[in-house]
Amino acid sequence: MSLDGSIDHWGTNPADAIDAELAAIESSLDTLLTRDPAYWRTSQKKTALERIERLQAKQAALKLRILAAAGDIAEETGAKDVSGWMLTELLVDKKTGRAEVKLATAVGKYELVAAGMAAGVISQDKAWVITTALDQVATDPVATTEDLVLAEKLLVESATELTAKKLATAGKHILATVDPERFEAAEAKALQREEEAAQRRTFFQTRTNGDGTVDIHARVSTAVGIRLRTMLDSLAQPRKLSAENRGRKTPYDRLLGQAFARIIETYDVDQLPRHGGHATTVFVTMSVEDLRRDLGTAALGFDGEQITATEARRMACNADLIPVVLGSDSEILDFGRSIRLAHPVQHRALRLRDKCCQAEDCDAPAAWTEAHHLKPWSQGGRTDMANMVLLCASDHRRIHDPDYTYERLPDGRIRFARRV
Repeated sequence: MSLDGSIDHWGTNPADAIDAELAAIESSLDTLLTRDPAYWRTSQKKTALERIERLQAKQAALKLRILAAAGDIAEETGAKDVSGWMLTELLVDKKTGRAEVKLATAVGKYELVAAGMAAGVISQDKAWVITTALDQVATDPVATTEDLVLAEKLLVESATELTAKKLATAGKHILATVDPERFEAAEAKALQREEEAAQRRTFFQTRTNGDGTVDIHARVSTAVGIRLRTMLDSLAQPRKLSAENRGRKTPYDRLLGQAFARIIETYDVDQLPRHGGHATTVFVTMSVEDLRRDLGTAALGFDGEQITATEARRMACNADLIPVVLGSDSEILDFGRSIRLAHPVQHRALRLRDKCCQAEDCDAPAAWTEAHHLKPWSQGGRTDMANMVLLCASDHRRIHDPDYTYERLPDGRIRFARRV
C-alpha cells in the first residue's frame, strides 16, 4: 500500500498532513540507521536506548488508537474484523492481530493508561498487564467504581517503577492495596481456591525416547515450582561459575537438567514411604565381568532398563542403590554391602582434608562434591579415607567415563587424559 506524497500546504486535506508526518518519522529513522552505534559514545547509546523505549510506547499508543477506530477498514474490505485485513495485507498472524485489537479496545476504556502510553512511560507489555488487572477489578462483585479508578491510578504510577512481570504481581493484589480491610479476606479465599485448583491440575508424565534419555512433562503448583527452581539454581549456578572460571561455556538449561539429576541421585531414600517393611530401593543388576571392565551393561530396576556398566559404577559411588552382582550362571554373588557409601562423618572428614574437587583443573568447593572410591567398590575397594577423594559431579562422571584415563599426582590431585 502506498500513500500519495503530495502535501496540501493550505491544510484542506488532513490525510496529506498525516502522510507528511509519517514520512518525517521514516526519514529520521532512515538517517539514524545509517549511523554505526559502534562509534557512538556510551552516553549516546544510553540516551538513544532510553528515548527509543519511550518512542516505542508512543508508537504503540498511536497504533492502538488507529486500531480502535479501524472498523471501517473491515467494512470496506469485507474482512470479518481489522485483524483479518492485517493478516491479508500486513501478514500479521491472526492471533497477534486479534490480541492487538483487543488491547486497543481495553486501553480505550482507561484514560490514564492511554495517557501513559502517549507520554511514553507505559510500554505495550505493561499496558497489557494493567488493563488485564483492571478488567478483573471491573468484574469483581465487591469492587466499586471508585475502587477501579484508584486501582488504575496506583498501577499507572507503579508502571514507572516496576517491570511488566512485577507489575503483573502487583495487579493480582491491587484490590488488597486499594482497601485491605475489604479485600484481604476475599483475596485469601481466592488464593486458596487457586491453590486447590493447582493441586487438581498437578501431573507428572515420562516418555522414554529410546536413545538413553527420558522426557519429563509435569505441572505443579506455583509454590512447588518456585522451590524446585530455587533448588536447581543453587546447584547449577556454582557449576556455571566453575565452568566459566575454566574457560568453558555450558548452556544453562543443560546445567539445570544436570542439577535435577543430582537431586534424584542424592535423595535420601530413608525419607520415602516403606513398602512391605522396607524403604523404597533401586536395584542394579549386572554380571561380575561387566562390573569390572570398561564396557558392559547393567539392568536398572525390575523392568530391566539398560544402562552402561560405567554409569552403574558411577551411581554406586553415591546413590542409594542395591547392586546385584551375578556370576556366569546368573547366581547372585553379591547383594549389596552395608559399608558401600561414605558415612556422613567420613564425608565431613574428606571435606576438611580435600577442601575442593580433587581434579587438577577444578576448584569446585567441597560442598559441591561427591565421594569417589579410587579402587572401585565393585572390585573390593574399601570405603575408607585412604581410598576416597572428593570430585565434583562433572569430574566424577569423567572419572567413570571409559574415554578418559587418569593418574593420581603426588599432591593427591587427579589428572585426566583422553584415551587415544
